[in-house]
This record gives sequence, C-alpha cells and structure tokens, in this order.
Amino acid sequence: MIRSLVAAVALTAVLSGCGTTVVNPVTGQAERTVMDERAELAEGKKAHAEVLKEYGVVKDERLQAYVNGIGQTLAKQSHRANIPWTFTVLDSPEVNAFALPGGYVYITRGILAYMDSEADMAGVIGHEIGHVTARHGAQRATRQQTAGLGVLAATVLGAVLESKAGLSGGTEMFGQMAQGVAAGYVAKYSREQELQADSLGAEYLARSHYDPRNMIDVIRVLKLQEAFAADEARAEGRPVPEGANWLSSHPSNDQRLQQISQNAARYSGSYASDGAERFHQAIQGMRFGESPEQGLTRGRSFYHAGLGIALTAPSGWRIDNEAEALTIASPQGDAALRMISVPPDAGSSHEDIIRNALKPSEGKLTRGTINGFDATHFVGTLPTRNGQGQPVEVTVVTGPKNNRFLLLYLSQDAAARNRAMPGLLATEKSFRAMTPADQQAARPWAIRSVPMPRGGFAELARQAPVPEKRLQLLNGTWGRSDPPAGQMVKTVVEQ
Repeated sequence: MIRSLVAAVALTAVLSGCGTTVVNPVTGQAERTVMDERAELAEGKKAHAEVLKEYGVVKDERLQAYVNGIGQTLAKQSHRANIPWTFTVLDSPEVNAFALPGGYVYITRGILAYMDSEADMAGVIGHEIGHVTARHGAQRATRQQTAGLGVLAATVLGAVLESKAGLSGGTEMFGQMAQGVAAGYVAKYSREQELQADSLGAEYLARSHYDPRNMIDVIRVLKLQEAFAADEARAEGRPVPEGANWLSSHPSNDQRLQQISQNAARYSGSYASDGAERFHQAIQGMRFGESPEQGLTRGRSFYHAGLGIALTAPSGWRIDNEAEALTIASPQGDAALRMISVPPDAGSSHEDIIRNALKPSEGKLTRGTINGFDATHFVGTLPTRNGQGQPVEVTVVTGPKNNRFLLLYLSQDAAARNRAMPGLLATEKSFRAMTPADQQAARPWAIRSVPMPRGGFAELARQAPVPEKRLQLLNGTWGRSDPPAGQMVKTVVEQ
C-alpha cells in the first residue's frame, strides 16, 4: 500500500515464468499463480532489504520487540502460522502499514502515534497479516503479468511527479534512478482483497483474545484524521488531499465500518484488556513527525542535519518532504522547486551531471555561487519522442560535505512559471549551510504521555511545538470535548 513494496516483488515474479497452481490457505481453493509459497518467501526477503534501506527502522529495541511480540501472537492464530513472520516499525511519519508476500509486515511510527491502545495496533497488524495469509500480493503479481508490469519505463517517475504535483518538467528525467519507488503507484489491492483482509484481521483479533470491535476504532481514528486533513486544506485554500494514509487504497470508510461491525458481531466471548497502558508505555519517547535523518520541516524552513543544509520557502508556499526528493510548491500548486540528491557516480563536474542526467539537445550554462557554494544553472531543451523538445531549467549546486544537489524548476505551463519565478528564485537562493540558529530550530519531536491538565489541550499546547487541534487529533478527540483532568493523554515535546 505504499511506494515500491509488493509491486517491486511482483516485478521479479512476473519475469519468473507462466506460473503454477496452488491452494489458497484461506479459501481452500486452487488458484493459478506466478508466485508459489517458496517464491513468496524468497521475493519477500529480497524486497525486505530494500524496504529497510528506503525507510529505515525505528532505533528503539524495546518498541520493536513489543510490536513484533504482538505480531507474532496474531500470526500464530492465522491461516499461515507455518511461515516465518517478521514485524518491523519503520522510521516514517506517514500514517501507513503494509505487508510483503512471505510474512513481512510493516507499521510506521506515524500510524502508531495516532493509535490509542494495543488492541488498535493489533487491528492494523491483523489486517496486514490477512493480506499475506490470503496471498493477495501473489494474486496481484499474477494479475500484473497480464498487465505487463515488467515494461515500466524510465518515464514512470516523471509521470508520478506530475500526477502528484500537477506539474510538467519531470517526465523525461531521472526515471531510471527510482524505478522501484515509482512502481508502487502502478497498482493497489482490490476492493474485495481489502474487505477480506478486514474480515481476517477481525478473526485473528478474536483468536488472540482482542475484541474485534477494535477494528472499528481503528477506522474511526483514521476517518477523523482524513477529515482533519481536509479541514486544514480548505482553511489554507489547498485542494483536499487524497491518498494520504492507510485508508487511501481501501474501500469507502462507511462500507468498511458496516462490514467490520458485522464481522465483529459474529464473535462473542470474554476479551482481555485493550492494553492501552502497555501501548502508551511502549510509544513513550517515540519520534513524532519527520526525523533528522529524513530532514525536518519547521514552519517555512527545511533542515537536514545529516546533509548540513537548510532551505526556506516563500510565504504561502508548501514544503513536501519525501524519501526521494524535497518539493517546495507554489500556493496554487502549479509550480515548484524540486531538490534531488545527485548520486556520486552521476558525474565529476556540474557539466557532467547535467549531460548525463538530462541528456539535453541544447541549452546554456551559467556558473555562479549560492551562499558560497559552487552552482551551475542550465536552461535548455530535452529531446522527446515526438521530436518537439521539452524545455528544462535546473541548477546543480555542490553543498556541504561535497554533496551535489539538483534543483529542478517545475511548472504547469508558461504562465504559472512566470508567476512563480520570484518564489522559485528566492527558494533557490535560500539554499545554505545550517547555521547555529538552524540547528536550534531543527530539534526533533517526540511523543510523551502526561496527565491532562485542568486547562485541557489549550494548556498543553502552550508548552508543545504543535497546535491544540493537532494534540486533539493525536488523542482522537478533535471536534469533541477534552478528556477530564488527570486522564493520561499524548502530547508532543521537543527533544
């Protein structure tokens, strides 16, 4: 459900042959597949290494052991208790969870922050286990053999960039540098697969002595977050975001709630505590939001301590920090400056980088500096298949520690480009080495559980780096009254 993931596995599987017949462990029915269990285990193991490389893991052995323990308990009650299972907390602020064939399940610290109990977390993990037990990844790989996933071309990344930002200027560039990342946008689980995973998740919860109705709580928490994101976007005059969290590839929330409620009603019995206290203890001190290793957004500025750089966006512009690039977009969303880290082998000089990465048909180079760093600006044309050529404008800059960066100008059309040019130039000129003031501003945030003060979230917000409504969302009470004084709630603190 996120980035390369199963699609990357499917790509390898597609190339492996015509397939064989296996029995689905959940349905008991025979099905044709390009990925039998042996292949699932092998391909999942390969992709697991790529996932860890792309996202990184939360460096908290206590939290990892806690999540893995809950996952193993659920997996033992699943239809595929015989395979080895691996459960990992990824160092990502995204609200997401996903699974690879072969028993590899991932949950982000971003989604853990918004859960309120161990049973809630178990509901998310149980759903992902359901995808694996029902062989949904293998089924998707088999479908994609016909769709021709193996023909992903270098233009995929550019298409992804344009579909996400509504911009032009990226299609002919850097596709082959991130084919695996782009592959995740090709396909999603089907509606039936998602609903089946919900049903299996409820079953595994009940077998593990968690109340299946906690699946309802999970959907309600994430529905609240979607409503919050939409409210924020409307208040800022931005389009309502789509596909922002774990629900993005799923059936409608109302449909899911109805079916999950029906599934939960099928189970009866005495269930253990929801483990809220254990859960809050486990996530105490967990990073919240972006991490220094990924770069931090604070207001209008972006800081990356590892690279030693900072940039500041013009007023009203939006910063989008992703694993593969940093995008600073105009208020209208029709223009942006996109910063990409240049691989060490891309060229020994700025001219080599432009020549090797862009392969321009013509253009003009202008050498200069940005805050003391060597920079080369290029304006020219890229060759296209139709022979008309595509205009391109980009700056290559060598920053601290001799790291090179490519600053790509993107725009929807010429009018948007002209309108945004002052902001694009200002953003580029803000590229700098981190100052002591930048380092102070770039302190990471963490989750802490505290008793609710008499003044409610308004009082907590006066000491927190996030606003009151974010604290309400974090505790699932946005749009509702605050919990009573003394009740344990989550807040955010600077580390």
